[in-house]
Amino acid sequence: MARTSQKPKVAIVVKRTTYRKFVVEEHDPVIARLMRRRDPTVMRLKQSHDAHEATMREVDEALDELGADVVFRGGARGRIPQRVDLVVTVGGDGTLLAASHQIGDGIPLLGINSAPESSVGFFCGAKKGNVRAMLERALAGTLVKTELARMRVDLNGKTLHARVLNEALFCHASPAATSRYILRITRANGKVLEEDQRSSGMWIGPAAGSTAAQRSAGGSVLPLTSKRIQYVVREPYTPAGGRLRAPMGLLDPDGSLVLRSKMREAKVFLDGHRIVHAITIGDVLEMRRSPDRLTVLGIATKQRV
Repeated sequence: MARTSQKPKVAIVVKRTTYRKFVVEEHDPVIARLMRRRDPTVMRLKQSHDAHEATMREVDEALDELGADVVFRGGARGRIPQRVDLVVTVGGDGTLLAASHQIGDGIPLLGINSAPESSVGFFCGAKKGNVRAMLERALAGTLVKTELARMRVDLNGKTLHARVLNEALFCHASPAATSRYILRITRANGKVLEEDQRSSGMWIGPAAGSTAAQRSAGGSVLPLTSKRIQYVVREPYTPAGGRLRAPMGLLDPDGSLVLRSKMREAKVFLDGHRIVHAITIGDVLEMRRSPDRLTVLGIATKQRV
């Protein structure tokens, strides 16, 4: 954004590290015992926490030097003000993803990877060590912007979520049970493909999530700025000699995907395990590209793998 005579309003969304949650705040006896034993499952917790705290000090010092007005500081579940000039997340991709659900179209988001030694931080345009320089460019409006498509998910005609950035997982409530549903794909030209499927469920998501679960399930890595939604069936069941017509594919930018549940107990998970909705037999899920895009700073030059 361009600098003005007024102080730029910045919201900071901060990760609560595993060490802070379970050791400092909750005094979890299991974690404490494992740390005393120097168990390999917990040995990185303190190191990552210390790196995160050091990055937070970088952020605070930089914003103070740059004359920013910090109007919000809290976790991803806090209420981020809608009228801000910049949202900054300090953590990793998980923190950025959680914060993105509150960020409307056109509000720039800069992710800062606070522990790059242990965190991927693909969507983070800054990292520990270069915070001051990247924040200065973000506030000056000179940091490259990337518009990411998001997905809208409706259940029985009512919107569950309009800002899904990574993916939705639709499956039986039990991971050991077969998912049964009717898939219906509507193309932009009005053509329809419908198929009765049995599988372990289905991943559906925009391009931003195509390097994660979609790719692991056999899907394609999409260009970061693609407007298309990808669906990938997990472990599809096909009778001997048969084949699915739609084991995976891409929706047209204005197309839609409908799932009609044949299960009494099913779930849809949106952008991870925290946002989950119960689905039952006869329920209808519809997914399509959302008009509400996400503006992320500093990631256009990153290479997708």
